[in-house]
Amino acid sequence: MKSATFNLFSLSPKMKILHFSWLAFFISFLVWFNHAPLLGLIAQSLNLSSEEIKTLLILNVALTIPARIIIGMVTDQYGPRKTYSLLLFFCAIPCAMFAVADNFEQLALARFLLGFIGAGFVIGIRLVSEWFPANELGTAEGIYGGWGNFGSAAAAMTLPLLALYIGGDDGWRWAVGITAVICLVYSFIFYYAVRDTPAGATYFKPKSSKAMEVTSVGDFYLLLLMKLPLFGALVLLTWKLSPSGVSLIGEQVSWLIYIGLFALFCYEVVAAYQVNKGVFTTEVPEIHRYSFKQVAVLNVLYFATFGSELAVISMLPLFFADTFQLDLVLAGMLASTYAFMNLVSRPLGGWLSDKYGRKKTLMILTAGLTVGYGVMAAITAQWSLVLAVVAAMSCSFFVQAGEGAVFAAVPLIKRRLTGQIAGMTGAYGNVGAVCYLTILSFVSYSTFFIVIAISAFVGLLMLFLMQEPKGSMAEILPDGTVELIKVN
Repeated sequence: MKSATFNLFSLSPKMKILHFSWLAFFISFLVWFNHAPLLGLIAQSLNLSSEEIKTLLILNVALTIPARIIIGMVTDQYGPRKTYSLLLFFCAIPCAMFAVADNFEQLALARFLLGFIGAGFVIGIRLVSEWFPANELGTAEGIYGGWGNFGSAAAAMTLPLLALYIGGDDGWRWAVGITAVICLVYSFIFYYAVRDTPAGATYFKPKSSKAMEVTSVGDFYLLLLMKLPLFGALVLLTWKLSPSGVSLIGEQVSWLIYIGLFALFCYEVVAAYQVNKGVFTTEVPEIHRYSFKQVAVLNVLYFATFGSELAVISMLPLFFADTFQLDLVLAGMLASTYAFMNLVSRPLGGWLSDKYGRKKTLMILTAGLTVGYGVMAAITAQWSLVLAVVAAMSCSFFVQAGEGAVFAAVPLIKRRLTGQIAGMTGAYGNVGAVCYLTILSFVSYSTFFIVIAISAFVGLLMLFLMQEPKGSMAEILPDGTVELIKVN
């Protein structure tokens, strides 16, 4: 990762920001997925049922859907430095709660609250985009996302060993508790080490933090349409937790949540209109327009890529254990190879986007992950374990490189809205995870992988609607003048 201007090992300010950013993301994923490789030990310690384990997996990704939208807006308004520091600080609390939980209800509450830390990814996307030019942005965002995502693999590889080293029924508690301490300490390090922009640069803020801005009437209605799956996933989650599902919440509470979600959606529609009502009466000058269609396509692609990664990371240890009759610790370590590919595949996806174009790269990678999940659907106990691991790693390469390519394009749509766009696209990843994990609770592992392959193929078809970023995007400086930011 070295060129005339991009030297990963330099001590330049932008490289320091990149390293502080991916480490913050790494820690957030370490905390977010610290339970997955320990589920077998936790289940034995607290006598959890299979249904309760699956419920924890769904709860872990649920709150991240609204959290990424909220954090995206907060980041655009108040800056990445403050937002990331506070997120790490406060999320250390539910992490510690999970470590000391004595029953399923306490575990469920802590896991639900910890879903908020998954929104940290959005913050770094905006921060890195402030420091790197368009020709390096895909590579930088890929390193940020890939090395940060490796936190889940690090959890899978180290936490079971740490729990076994400590020993006893409380070994898993100490392993989880240590990640809470790491999260808390780094929140202070990040706050004092990071700046939002290079010296002299302007941090562009959206006109309103109430809703995302759009620049045409058609885009306004498309924005509302793209909000529906976000709320639909929360409705699906509520149904799963209701008496119709695992009975974690009562019938009355379920209906209160349904009504609350409907009221919130109505509020979102009103807020979106208030922010964008000008487009119905006045045409936005061409220099200030952006195509929300680009956001919609990237949303669907991230549903299939990151959504499947979250779901597969959560279930792969159990898949290997059930399919090949393995010890839970060994199965967890083998499953970590899926996330291990993040170290190289996501940065490579960003680099390929920088070099060969966003659209072409996404089409190739999406086709690859469609085939990859088709292969994983064919894995049975008759397969060689080595071959099954190789298949998982090969599939994960296309999945994670695809994620890198998606977020190589996100920051090139509209600079002042980068946090909100990244928040919505990132939330779609969690919508995918909720949908996939809910489907998993009803079907076999093979059918689960086939469903992902089909959704990836839909994303491939939608790519024909995407336009390659070209020219410049315009932002207005505080003195009223226009600054043009190159996107290719």
